[in-house]
Amino acid sequence: MVESGTGRLAYLDWLRGLACLGMFEVHCYDAWLGGAARHGAFFGLTQFSGTVPAPLFIFLAGISSALVTDRMRRKGAKPGAVGKRIIRRGAEIFALGLVFRVQEYWLGQPWAPSTDLMRVDVLNMIGISIVLIGILCGLVQNRKASIVLAVSTSLGIALITPLLWTTWRPHWLPWYVESYINGVHIYANPQPWLFPIFPWTAFAFAGLATGFLLTSEWARRNASQMAAILGGSGIAIFSISRLLDAAPLQLYRVYDYWHTSPNFFFARVGIVLVIVWAAYAWCQWGWGAKGFSPLIQLGQTSLLVYWVHIEFVYGRFSILAQRSQGIAMATLGLMIIFAAMLMLSMARTRAKGRGAEILARLRLRRGMPSVAGES
Repeated sequence: MVESGTGRLAYLDWLRGLACLGMFEVHCYDAWLGGAARHGAFFGLTQFSGTVPAPLFIFLAGISSALVTDRMRRKGAKPGAVGKRIIRRGAEIFALGLVFRVQEYWLGQPWAPSTDLMRVDVLNMIGISIVLIGILCGLVQNRKASIVLAVSTSLGIALITPLLWTTWRPHWLPWYVESYINGVHIYANPQPWLFPIFPWTAFAFAGLATGFLLTSEWARRNASQMAAILGGSGIAIFSISRLLDAAPLQLYRVYDYWHTSPNFFFARVGIVLVIVWAAYAWCQWGWGAKGFSPLIQLGQTSLLVYWVHIEFVYGRFSILAQRSQGIAMATLGLMIIFAAMLMLSMARTRAKGRGAEILARLRLRRGMPSVAGES
């Protein structure tokens, strides 16, 4: 496997960076395009491409959890210890998601409604996904059993999603609880722009199964072949999903391909697997990991750049007026956001692990005038 200078798998960081870039693209054009530009084919294309970054982020959270689990198991850790560590990490991210919602609500005053505090966003769902993965990893230790259980869970979540969005909706729950199941929020129907457990956690368990495959002994010895197998599997899964979608017999009374259908879930998993293979190939044989890679850099600080860019795109500090720009100006804004987040990421990397040194320098600078006055 291609590794970066820090020992991280470079192609996984590259993938996170790619997801960041896709996220910038869909958010910037959604926030800023207005007038005729918002109703043209270009805007539709940007929003269609936005169906990939979120699944990729959550899928990679599953892979990362598998990597952590594998390292701990190789050191002899018991399933309970593995589960606790992963659950703790998931709880931390979920808590950060809640803090993020409070921040957005506070900065959005006086316009933001209090119900925004309970909105189910992607950080919340990544945290919940990792907690659920931790429960699974705390139950089993065998790799094959872990893969089977992860795949079964992913399939189960995908298959039950259409029912929980329609005929099996848990109406009896408070809206802020039901929203974690189907993304209903305060509305009469589930909202496809939110990130409920069903179907989004299915991507995390698919990533978990993929991660356990990548950390197997055979995959470690034959990394290129494993990546190619994943790419081929992705093409096969995507093709099967299209055949199932075209089949005259449907399992669900309400069939919504683009929002709840398991077929759309399979299609996106197939696309993600192909992207994983392409990223491995690009970092192994192309220019992906040669010299300085902006995507790898962004991928190493993906949480930070996600957190910060939202406020400069959608929030109070948006660098352009909302929904009033043409394609050229919105594209310029996208380039500025990319450059700014890259610089922020680089600054974060340079400062990491140097907190005591930086604090000492700040204290020294504050003390210099008084020292000079005494001399």
